[in-house]
Amino acid sequence: MSGDVVNLRMARKRRDRAVKEADAKRNRFEHGRSKSERDLARARNDKAAREHEASRREPGDDRG
Repeated sequence: MSGDVVNLRMARKRRDRAVKEADAKRNRFEHGRSKSERDLARARNDKAAREHEASRREPGDDRG
């Protein structure tokens, strides 16, 4: 009944590296685009949000 010995320092470093890599990946995606690409993505997201809000049903609406 012997378990694997875990070096906590190494496990902590491995976890921290994974977190940093995830942050770096997100930053590369967000900041690695040209201004026109960012503007286009922002416009598409805004349009999708407006369309979503326009199709919402409020309580008491008599739409089918």
